[in-house]
Amino acid sequence: MKIGVLAVQGDFEAHRSMLDSLAIDATEIRALRDLDALDGIVLPGGESTTQLKFLQEEGLFHPLRRFAQEGGAMFGTCAGAILLAGEVLNPAQESLALMDMTVLRNGYGRQLSSEVRFGHCSLKPAPLEMVFIRAPIIQRVGPKVEVLAEDAGRPVLVRQGKLLAATFHPELTDDSTVYSYFLGLIGERVRA
Repeated sequence: MKIGVLAVQGDFEAHRSMLDSLAIDATEIRALRDLDALDGIVLPGGESTTQLKFLQEEGLFHPLRRFAQEGGAMFGTCAGAILLAGEVLNPAQESLALMDMTVLRNGYGRQLSSEVRFGHCSLKPAPLEMVFIRAPIIQRVGPKVEVLAEDAGRPVLVRQGKLLAATFHPELTDDSTVYSYFLGLIGERVRA
């Protein structure tokens, strides 16, 4: 199994480290040729407008959309979740528009409002550690979107087909539950 991690900004190395700990071949995506032979793609946190501009300038925007539309698995965290959303507000911006959800940018406040929380997640019986950093809020999900975890009554981990989005940063914890679930979407079982 080969997973590509968009390596524009954000802590893409933390995603690679988590995947490496699960014995998964993780490669960095910076150019169109880096999309060859991937089984899944991770869109990390960072600044969604910067990432969007990079995807458009490097000719990656439409190939990433096509990858997902043709059944490829994608996992977006924080800014990556914003890129996956069908509608982005606060302010409005373009996105890959792959998931039937509305996301508010910086919904939990600025960096000073960042924090670690523990909450219920359908993927495991114990509370899931969730690191929020300038996190977006998932304001609305469509009927095909499954809510896997919530915080304060709001969805924070959602799935639509082979697409997974988290408003928090699971790569900044030692818990591989969310990654194992993502790998399961690709069709391979990995023990958390």
